[in-house]
Amino acid sequence: MPIIVEGQSAVAETLANAVGQHASIVSNLEELKHQLASNEHEYAIILGPGVDLEAAAALAGTLRVTRPPTSVILIRRRVDTSVLAEALRSGMREVVEERDLTGVGSAVTRAAQIFEALSGSTQVALDGPRGKLITVFSPKGGVGKTTLAVNLSLALGGHGKKRVCLVDLDLSFGDVAITLQLFPARTLADAVPMEAGLDIGLLETLLTPHRDELYTLVAPVQPDARDAIPASLVGKVLRLLKANFDFVVVDTSPGFDEHVLAAFDETDELLLVTMLDVPTLKNVKIAAETLDLLNFAKDRRHLILNRADEKVGLTPEKVESTLEMKIDASIPTSPQVANSTNSGEPILGTLPRHAVSRAIAALAGDLAGLPESSNIPAPRSSRVAPPKRALLRRNSR
Repeated sequence: MPIIVEGQSAVAETLANAVGQHASIVSNLEELKHQLASNEHEYAIILGPGVDLEAAAALAGTLRVTRPPTSVILIRRRVDTSVLAEALRSGMREVVEERDLTGVGSAVTRAAQIFEALSGSTQVALDGPRGKLITVFSPKGGVGKTTLAVNLSLALGGHGKKRVCLVDLDLSFGDVAITLQLFPARTLADAVPMEAGLDIGLLETLLTPHRDELYTLVAPVQPDARDAIPASLVGKVLRLLKANFDFVVVDTSPGFDEHVLAAFDETDELLLVTMLDVPTLKNVKIAAETLDLLNFAKDRRHLILNRADEKVGLTPEKVESTLEMKIDASIPTSPQVANSTNSGEPILGTLPRHAVSRAIAALAGDLAGLPESSNIPAPRSSRVAPPKRALLRRNSR
């Protein structure tokens, strides 16, 4: 995690909020040296405006030789040519004005990328242990994406054992809220004016709780609101959620728009949903070729066959040969899926022993490395109303 060096607690807290992560705060350079002695993987050191410039330069010069992947970021109340010259000579990577809080956060993000590139590490985490982001995608609508995403989120939650956030990224016609019969006060569109200073504290005000540690970030109510949501905001939101939840499940729109591409950049596991019909297979084939062009790793793609037992003249074997992909999960057909969805109670919650529930729970177990039985919540006859607003930080890492 980043280390902030600043003697004034109010300034240090402001910088920590700008970073948007669980930064460590020390009051002087001596404390910093003790902390660095016990940790070889600090990727960003933020020297606040209260740190003497000469001492800051001496530290940066030492770290440039002893720990080249670590970035020193200097914060000054005013940046002039003399400050920039000293920073350049000593090897500091960035100089940011104290008032530019967005710039502070961006500098730390770049520091993480530099550390990973120079150290060869793939384990750099912006906030300690990070959650896994699972994107549910199909290039064709009507294949059961939302139903899978909702039930998978419940399965991953394992009846409150893991903290899960479900994000509706179908920004024009998202159905997560209506599927769960939620009445959200805020949506992703409300994050737009917050983007510059967005942190988990602000983001949590936009989440709608369901139950059992499942939270949702729902799509805007008005379809045209998607045009005001930049892809950069989607990426920032997903990174914050990954840093504060065990699992983030993203339900997408059926297409490669800029928001979906931003989600792919943060995706750990991609579920590609198909069915036993030629138009869907054709679209999924093109989607797989597009993923190749995007250099999305094949070992992170998982082919999900929905309504796998329908007798329509196509077989799972034909699907695998056409798409040149192995089917990782097959979900059977059942009218009870639609019945559960229409009642606002996903099938995995109401009928946990149903074949569809078992298939989704097994998929969740594979993705999470957990036994199937631990992922099936007990059936409920009625909804238990969650607190209106839960504090996400109570379980923060």
